[in-house]
Amino acid sequence: MKDARDVILAPVVSEKSYDLIERANTYTFKVHPHANKIEIRQAVEQLFDVRVENINTLNRSGKRKRNRRTFQWGQRAARKHAMVKLAAGDTIPIFEGA
Repeated sequence: MKDARDVILAPVVSEKSYDLIERANTYTFKVHPHANKIEIRQAVEQLFDVRVENINTLNRSGKRKRNRRTFQWGQRAARKHAMVKLAAGDTIPIFEGA
């Protein structure tokens, strides 16, 4: 993966992710399913000009859902999240209400 915007897809906006920001200076992103921790670190540092201390990744499998009209089963898309811990004093402004 060449471009940082191809690695970082979107921020995760939830109560739990905002609690992590306040308590541990850890930001959560949806990332490309094939991205590894090195690529995620480089993308976050390049896009937001911050220092990354630690990265935890999480693969979430898609739920199996039934179609009510045809009674057939389908699969929601799987996704990958990355929890990125930043160095003390660094923040990412997109998570703050501007």
